[in-house]
Amino acid sequence: MELIITAIILGIVEGITEFLPVSSTGHLILFGHFLGFNEGSFTILFDIVIQLGAILAVVFYYRKKIWESLKNIKPGQWGFKLWLIILIAFIPSATLGFLMNDYIEEYFFSPFTVSIALIVGAILMIVIEKIFANKDSEEIIDISTRKSLVIGFAQCMALIPGMSRSASTIMGGMIVGLSVKVAAEFSFFLAIPTMFAATGYSLLKGFTAISTVEWIALAVGFITSFIVAFIVIGKFLEFLAKHSLKVFAYYRLVVGFVMLILIAFKMV
Repeated sequence: MELIITAIILGIVEGITEFLPVSSTGHLILFGHFLGFNEGSFTILFDIVIQLGAILAVVFYYRKKIWESLKNIKPGQWGFKLWLIILIAFIPSATLGFLMNDYIEEYFFSPFTVSIALIVGAILMIVIEKIFANKDSEEIIDISTRKSLVIGFAQCMALIPGMSRSASTIMGGMIVGLSVKVAAEFSFFLAIPTMFAATGYSLLKGFTAISTVEWIALAVGFITSFIVAFIVIGKFLEFLAKHSLKVFAYYRLVVGFVMLILIAFKMV
């Protein structure tokens, strides 16, 4: 029963944080540390599975637009342009992640790294929003290949746990002139190939024999993550239509500094 409760908690954490600019990986590391769920091959597999739940939530949320884009996928059609710019934005982090994944997992997956990344990311969010906010914006389909490449390079920051894939891509989008809302929507679409690739790669490395209780925990975590993420996506877009990113930046600062204090006093 304890494992099932942990699965529910972490599923909720993943669902809430995956698409908010606060770092889902960072929060899973922190919550996993406090729950004593941060070691072993099953922990790795569990994090992968609940991330997959969040990915499918995006696919389901945008199912109509995705289906229409696939029906217009021929060169010269809008669906082709959409997936082309997403592919271009996907390449930088996919390449760097493939080359650096083992090194990053070994040296950067710690509460201290997450705390620093949360703080640094918060400062960047405040500065970038102050400089680049309120620019004219186009729709996703109008984003140029050059702009998508810039966003792709910005996403590379998310390889450091605590930086946040969502925050990194939204900041990249704002730098090239997108509104926060359009940048967030592009971030959601970019999450589809990015997270499927990361999940598939991790599954190939981390699959292991598991017990019946662990299978149940995986199912519970997956379903919880899917439901929560689906709700959060819509609410987040509604929020960005009327508000700035500052509330998320302040949240990151508070969590980051609190964690550093706990680390300094050896409480984590």
